[in-house]
This record gives sequence, structure tokens and C-alpha cells, in this order.
Amino acid sequence: MEGKMLEMFEVGPCEDGFQLGFLTGQRFRNQIRSRLAGDHIFQSQLLPFAQTPQAQQLIKALSETNQNMFPRYWAELLGIAEGSAVPIILINFRKELVPFISNTEINSNANTADDCSDVLIVSDSMAVAAHNEDAVSGLIGNTYLIKVKLSNGLSFTAYTYAGELPTCAFGFNSQGVAFTQNSVLPIEGDIVPGGIGRSFVSRDLLEATSIADALAKRMVLNVETASRLRVSVHEVGSTPFFHANMYLHLQVQQVHDESSVRRQKRAAVLPQGSKADVLSVLRDTEDPKEPIYSTGPHRYTLCTTFIDLDEKTLTIFEGHPKKGNISYVFSMSSNDFNCKLVNSEDQRTRL
Repeated sequence: MEGKMLEMFEVGPCEDGFQLGFLTGQRFRNQIRSRLAGDHIFQSQLLPFAQTPQAQQLIKALSETNQNMFPRYWAELLGIAEGSAVPIILINFRKELVPFISNTEINSNANTADDCSDVLIVSDSMAVAAHNEDAVSGLIGNTYLIKVKLSNGLSFTAYTYAGELPTCAFGFNSQGVAFTQNSVLPIEGDIVPGGIGRSFVSRDLLEATSIADALAKRMVLNVETASRLRVSVHEVGSTPFFHANMYLHLQVQQVHDESSVRRQKRAAVLPQGSKADVLSVLRDTEDPKEPIYSTGPHRYTLCTTFIDLDEKTLTIFEGHPKKGNISYVFSMSSNDFNCKLVNSEDQRTRL
């Protein structure tokens, strides 16, 4: 998958969340429109479903809950819609709405399209977190980086899907907090209508200022969470830890995700003892049905990010990492970037 270089928009400080969203929506109006026009899941599922009484009740409940919990981010969302002149509520609640769509086959395709992959390792020779960002074809060329300066002095950089709050993918801030994010499908009994949206939780994570038990430690923790405050913590060490879109240590019932199972199985036989090996895992295409690095038809690897705690850098590769096509290398070595890293799969890893 090849395309033009990822754009970065620097904005702020803004007078409020609405202005931040408005300027972002205005800048990326064309990408937002292109994303919605080319997003098969949005066009064939979310739009028709949104016209049903069930969906309208869900959207109303989601809107009220998230506006009350995160009024500033809700204003930012309204600003994106105003600036782009595009209704974007549905795509920001896509993960919360798709499970209620009755077509099981389409529902499954919609969820597995976001299957991302991570490799985490902390050894004497390296401390890294690497991540493949996977999505549907409608997002090819319709993502961007946004670098925001807030009025409180905090700033963050986030890889963002066009029209969505930053970020369902990965980002970092001036406090040195960084994260990657994967989604894990809930079983039917764990779905709570009208709850807090994933986009709002991840947007809030961009403004996190500390990780209490990782301030001065060279440590990676993988934290898996589920609804009703269920949580499990795994400390990553010299044994490489590959994570797809399934719980590995949180003891809950979960959806059988064939893509994740196949990627986990493939990663288990690949060497992961060096930084080059880690990137080789994420660029692997050997599985004929569900390769770790995918070029379609349902799932596309949009980019790969490599976070190096020792070098204090975050590198973004567009296209296949083997080609060395680095788009950005962000330094995290200033006094404001003490490199406390978070990796999350609706779970969180702290370094």
C-alpha cells in the first residue's frame, strides 16, 4: 500500500475545544469527505443502521453520556463537524454501534478490519514497542498527524483517522506519555449500550501527565481491561510479547478472532531478539489468509510505528517497513519528554 506522505498539522493554543476541532476539520475537510465516501462499512452499515429507531436511541444515549463525561472533547468533535461541514458522529461511535447491527457477516468484517499488531520487549539490549496500524481500505490516504499545543502548556502529537477525535491509533505528549492502541472485541454480554466511547477514552489519554508506578523505571506493563472494571497486568521482559486483538492474560470470555489467532501463531515462530527482528515480525506476509502485514482485501496496514525507549524516538514507517520508507522520526529526549510509554489494546502498557 503506497500513497502520498502523511500530512502533519500543527495547531494551538486554541481558545477552546471547539476552535481546535474547527481548525482541524477545516484543514482536513477533503480527507474527511474522501474517507466517508470510500468507507464501505460506513456507507453500507452505519448510515442505514443510523436511520432505525434502535440506532437513534443508542446515538442519543452515547451522545449524552460522552458529552457529560468529556464536555471539552465533545466540543472538539462538534468543531470538527462544523469545520469540515461533514456529520462525523457515526464514525466516532463506530465501535460502539457496529455490535448492534444484525448482519453477522458484515459485523464481523467491520470489526476485524481494525486488527492491529504489537511487539513489546524489554531486555538488556533494547526496550521497544512496535505497532502495525491496520484499517479498512477507505482510510488509505485519509489519515493525518495532528500536533496540538494546549493552553495549559501540554502538547501532543497523534496519528488520526480523518474525521475522528485523536486518536484510536497511537500518539504521545510533552509529558513523555505515549501509547499504541488495539481493540479487543467484547462478547455480547459485555456490551453496554450508551457507555463511554473508545474515542473519548483515547482522546483523554493524550492528556495524561504521569504514570505513577513507571516514573523512573525501565519497565513495560501490558494492562488488559474489560467492562465492569476488570483488569489484568503483565510485566513484559526479555521474552518478546506479541499482541493482536485478543486477551492473553485477562480471564474473561472473548470472541474467537481468527485473524488474531493466526497472527499470534505466526509471530510465535519468528525471531524477535533484535530491533531488526521486531520490525521483521510486523512486516511478515507469509500467512496467506491473515498476514501480520496486510494489503487487503479487508484489512490494510496503513503504517508501522516503532518506539525506542533507549533512543527516545518514535518512528513512523509508511508502506512496507522493509523498504525503509520512514515518514517521521520524533525525538522524545527533551526535558519534557521523559519517555514514559503506554501501549494499549483497550489494554495499556506502561514503560
